[in-house]
Amino acid sequence: MSDFLFVYGTLMRAAHHPMHRHVAAHAEYIDEASFGGRLYLVHHYPGVVDSITPDDRVHGELYRLHSAAAFSVLDEYEGCGPNVPQPAEYIRVQRTVTRANGTVVTAWIYLYNHPVDRLPLIPSGKFLPP
Repeated sequence: MSDFLFVYGTLMRAAHHPMHRHVAAHAEYIDEASFGGRLYLVHHYPGVVDSITPDDRVHGELYRLHSAAAFSVLDEYEGCGPNVPQPAEYIRVQRTVTRANGTVVTAWIYLYNHPVDRLPLIPSGKFLPP
């Protein structure tokens, strides 16, 4: 099991969301990273889906988790905990992500689990402005 977590939205440092404090308390920031996916605006937060198109990149941050126990709170926040009605809004899966230095690692990521055809695409792959 991977001990890396890739975040791309409200869990990022620059989002200043209270849930980032949970990430910071249970993980060590490693690097900027990207994922081969497409980023959509769901509401005031984003959702990512897989993509096989090489130009589709979602940009975010890579963390190394101190313990898998961090997922109990994160899964609830992301709407995929054990008490969440199905189908869950997100699913937590392992995917390949690329660090800023080009190193490839396997990391946990929360993928959006609903149709995206009516959601606006964020073509830059960046939820937060630089």
